[in-house]
Amino acid sequence: MEILLAILIGLLYSAGVYLLLRRSILKFIIGIIFMSNATNLLVFLSAGIIPGKPVFIGQETETVLQTDPLPQALVLTAIVIGFGIVVFTLALKYKFFNTTGTDDLDQLKKTDS
Repeated sequence: MEILLAILIGLLYSAGVYLLLRRSILKFIIGIIFMSNATNLLVFLSAGIIPGKPVFIGQETETVLQTDPLPQALVLTAIVIGFGIVVFTLALKYKFFNTTGTDDLDQLKKTDS
């Protein structure tokens, strides 16, 4: 399972970098989303995938293999922050498009003069 997730993380990072290098602002925003999701999966995978019980302290005194809740909390926080960044960049793109009338950065060079 870890191998498949590592391959998925690599694919998300490579697609994210490719989209970040494109000339369209919308593709740039989609690249940011891919990079954010790849980072979230990397943090989640770095904690290890442990098939076990959720962490609840009860009447049991025996030691069982339990999952670590800290990476899950960090990923949940990162998802919320990433969503806020995406909404902010979409608002900037909307204002940029209304001001310049273009989405392509190559056409933006023609509006400088």
